[in-house]
Parts: sequence; structure tokens; C-alpha cells
Amino acid sequence: MSDFFDNWVVQVRKGVIELCILRTLATRERYGYELVKELSEAPGLGLTEGTLYPLLSRLRLSGLVNTRLEESATGPARKYYSLTPEGRRTLKIMNTFLETLNRSTAHVGGQS
Repeated sequence: MSDFFDNWVVQVRKGVIELCILRTLATRERYGYELVKELSEAPGLGLTEGTLYPLLSRLRLSGLVNTRLEESATGPARKYYSLTPEGRRTLKIMNTFLETLNRSTAHVGGQS
């Protein structure tokens, strides 16, 4: 792949990964490693723990995600993540925007 394409992919992934985190948390709360496992299986995302945890922190600071600790019988306490009401509203807006963007880009240059 060219350097241009590699850079473009990195830029596209940034916003899409945040959207995927919110979409995953919309169904139920999850702990961090569970999110890593689930999202790393999505082709093209290229998600790692080093990418996920800073994004979760940013989403929490933005008021989109809540956290809670739960003791685990099999190891250290787990931090669970869930969407806040603002996170759910933001997810709806992001989904709508992405659908509009996909439709719009399909028509640019007669590619539909």
C-alpha cells in the first residue's frame, strides 16, 4: 500500500473506532478486555488495547460512557463500561451522519 493510503486508513479508523465502541456498548455493558476481544475481531479496525483504553477514557471524560468496578473471583477487579443517556443520543447522531455520508459519497463522481 502507498503511504497516502496508509495515512488515509489511519484517519478513517479514528472516528470509526469510537463509533464501534459506542455501538458495542449500546447492547450491554462490557469490561475492557471483552471490548478489545470483540472489536479486534472486526475486519479493518486494527484495534489493540493501546488504542482502546485511551479512547474509553476520552469517551468517559466527554460524558458518553460510565464506568464501574466489580470484583472478580478469578482475578483483579474488572472495570465495566456502559453508555450514558448522552452516549446513546450521540450514537444516534453518529449513526445518522454516517448513513448520510455513505449515501452522499456513493453519488459523488457518478459512482452510484
